[in-house]
This record gives sequence, structure tokens and C-alpha cells, in this order.
Amino acid sequence: MRTYFPKAGDIKPQWFVIDAEGKVLGRLSTAIANIISGKAKPTYTPFLDTGDHVIVINAEKIVLSGKKETDKVYRHHSLYPGGLKSKAARFVRAEKPESMIEEAVWGMLPKNKLGRKMLKKLKVYRGTAHPHQAQQPEALEVKE
Repeated sequence: MRTYFPKAGDIKPQWFVIDAEGKVLGRLSTAIANIISGKAKPTYTPFLDTGDHVIVINAEKIVLSGKKETDKVYRHHSLYPGGLKSKAARFVRAEKPESMIEEAVWGMLPKNKLGRKMLKKLKVYRGTAHPHQAQQPEALEVKE
């Protein structure tokens, strides 16, 4: 018996909309990473991009558990001496809440070309409006 590998024509990605209002960041990110990587599909293949597209709305209303709102620190280094930049989660939420979800999902994807390709299927927006109505996305409820 031969192993089945899906061909490019067999992979038909779907579009999903997830409302982040009141959802915990880590649990939501895990669900998104599973959808984007295609692990929930029977045609999942580790070295192929078989996942679906995900649109996340209301990114500013995501919930952080515990004291992470004040204690969690997002760091970035410019690769120059003394180039470490740090911000608490409450400041990141005020300036760019989309990056909180994007960074959490990126941490759960493979760190290679395929992972970068998967991350491009994630679209995160503040508020309820998004420019992807033409793709006819389905509403998807994520369990807490």
C-alpha cells in the first residue's frame, strides 16, 4: 500500500473568521495555529501547506490571564549594541494589539520557509470590519 500525498490541486483552503472578544490569548493562538497548519484535516502532511486561512477580528479585546497584562514583556533587538527594546503587554495592546496574536501564533508554527508561508494566511484586525468579504469566510467558534 502506498502513502497518500495530496497534490496541489487537491488542497482547497477555506476561510474562517474568529472573533477574539473575551478569548484567552494562548488558547486562541493554539486553535489558530492548528487551523493554519492544517493539522485538523485528514490530508495533513508535515512538509506541505494544507492549512486554511484565518481572519481574526476584535484583536484589541483579547484577554490575558493572570498578571500578564503588566508582567508580560515583548522584546525586540535591532542587532546593534544596546539595541534591546522592551514593552509591557498593556502598551503593546494600546499601540498594536494585532502583533500580540501574530507573535503568539508564530511561536507555535515551524521556524522555516513553510512556517513563514503559513503565517501569511493569518489576518488580524482591530474592530469587526475586514476586507475579505469576497472570500466568503465562515464564522468559527473557538472553545475556551
